[in-house]
Amino acid sequence: MDIEQPSRRTVVTLVAVAVVSVVLDLVFGAFRIRRTDGEDGRRVIESVPLPAPAEESDVSVEEAIADRRSRREYGERALERRELGQLLWAAQGVTEQSTGFRAAPSAGALYPLELYVAVGTPGVEGLESGVYRYQPRSHELARVSSGDVQSELQRAAVDQAFVEAAAVDIIVCAVDDRTTGKYGERGRQRYVPMEAGHAGENLYLQAEALGLATVSVGAFHDSQVRDLVGAPANERPLYVFPVGGRAQ
Repeated sequence: MDIEQPSRRTVVTLVAVAVVSVVLDLVFGAFRIRRTDGEDGRRVIESVPLPAPAEESDVSVEEAIADRRSRREYGERALERRELGQLLWAAQGVTEQSTGFRAAPSAGALYPLELYVAVGTPGVEGLESGVYRYQPRSHELARVSSGDVQSELQRAAVDQAFVEAAAVDIIVCAVDDRTTGKYGERGRQRYVPMEAGHAGENLYLQAEALGLATVSVGAFHDSQVRDLVGAPANERPLYVFPVGGRAQ
């Protein structure tokens, strides 16, 4: 039986359609990955760029240390995105791109800390309410959930009212396995908490330099905080930092 062969024009058309289809899939596939996967491959709703951090200011380190206080009263203004980015950079930002070294020292440069931001009211200019995870290498926020969780976070923090009153809450969690793989139990008991302290003090001093208010909170129910920020089971919350403008 004779089988009709496709014309040369038909073959060329089919090849062209296939090539265009592959190109479009690569382009839009990359776009989808960009919006749904974070730096470590975890699923996110979208990635939000932050303004480049400043590396100098009019406030000296000595002034920031002398003026640093725990401040539990906050103004009603929203934070600027620039301010939030500066705080996160001071705590865990990359300060040397070639090595990946960060603003806070880390045993073995293993960096077990993960920072989350609960954005509520008054929140941050240009950001929807929700929970975001800081991505240090790209200096971006990965939105992991929508909606204001600050009232729930206050209840998880044994009902400390200033947790909800702040513009945002920065939650410091730790993945102990990143450190214990090299240093064993000493990593979990000593090195990881030490690193959280380094990052926390950086955050305090940066808030002071920006004229913002913050306080370190350690009284909370770990599992409730973990669930609220969408952290996996292998992350343990170590700090909550309410941050806002200063009360007048």
